[in-house]
Amino acid sequence: MSGDMNAEYLTVEQAAEYLGTGVRFIRRIVAERRVVFYKVGSYVRFKRSDLEAFAQAGRVEPIEVRWFGGKAVA
Repeated sequence: MSGDMNAEYLTVEQAAEYLGTGVRFIRRIVAERRVVFYKVGSYVRFKRSDLEAFAQAGRVEPIEVRWFGGKAVA
């Protein structure tokens, strides 16, 4: 397969690199069905957009924290 034809779909290793995680983490979220993936025969593939959606689902918005007497007050 040419690189251009397969560019939209990532392997487990490429997905781990894209998210900055280990391969074990990717395999775990697949096993737990926490991320959208595609089965191509016995292979697992990911679209970048699905990985981005997974990452965005874990997004935590910042809050303003004030300190009072050495303790954080939200």
